[in-house]
Amino acid sequence: MTTLDATPGLSDPVTVADRAASAPATTAARTRRRSLPAALRPSRWLPITVMLIALGALWELGATQMPYLLPHLGSIAATLTGNPLFYLENAWITLQEALLGLVIAFVASSVLAVLVSELPLVKRAIMPVAVVLNVTPLVAIAPALVVAFGFGPEPKLIVTALICFFPILINLSVGLRSVPQPVLQFYRTVHASRIELLRHLRVPNALPYLFAALRIVFPLSVVGAVVAEMFAPGASKGLGTTISLASSNNQLSVIYASIFILALMGTALLAIVTAVERRALHWHDTHADRAD
Repeated sequence: MTTLDATPGLSDPVTVADRAASAPATTAARTRRRSLPAALRPSRWLPITVMLIALGALWELGATQMPYLLPHLGSIAATLTGNPLFYLENAWITLQEALLGLVIAFVASSVLAVLVSELPLVKRAIMPVAVVLNVTPLVAIAPALVVAFGFGPEPKLIVTALICFFPILINLSVGLRSVPQPVLQFYRTVHASRIELLRHLRVPNALPYLFAALRIVFPLSVVGAVVAEMFAPGASKGLGTTISLASSNNQLSVIYASIFILALMGTALLAIVTAVERRALHWHDTHADRAD
């Protein structure tokens, strides 16, 4: 008679029972992983945690080898915790300049983007000037802005607005003009006016382009405010001024503490605009729910 193979296989009752018992446990584990919030899943926080630990180790190694270039992380933390109100006050001033400059750039570029998308003559007049402004080194004209507008916040707001202006103008104007032709022809056959086309067709179509620009200019506005504070004379407060003064006094811990706060500000602004984008554009293909 032929006997069953001694090696456990699919027909082995013990193996089948073990697999049947482990199946519910595996399913339960998968269900628990899926029920966790996205931010708590190891696939989300583990890679960045490992990266930060590695970068921290490399930083400490560099600080040990080149103390004249990099301070130790403990020294930066001590600087921040030693006088937190000083950094909060200066960060608030820089944030105000960044957001006000961004609002000015958003309003001006939005109006011009609508005009450019609707009137070809305006496009041929505005776009070359916008390109020239974009390639002009704004650091070089910051002192001239101080001469023209004084030592108040106006030069800093202008520099910040100019830095944020071009990305919004380009992305928004492209979005307003990128409506599919069949859809545009349908609206025209029902005699839709330009205002109706703009409100119901062009603006919704341009929203993904606009948020793409905002993801760039929100952190960039912080850079613009810092550059304006560093190169526009007359600034007495702000993180840009703090970095300039600390650099002249060779205070590395103060410099990197200010840079750390600026990085947090830029990251927070990017996170805010990303959250707003996900809520506003939940209907768009780029924000469709996908399983991890």
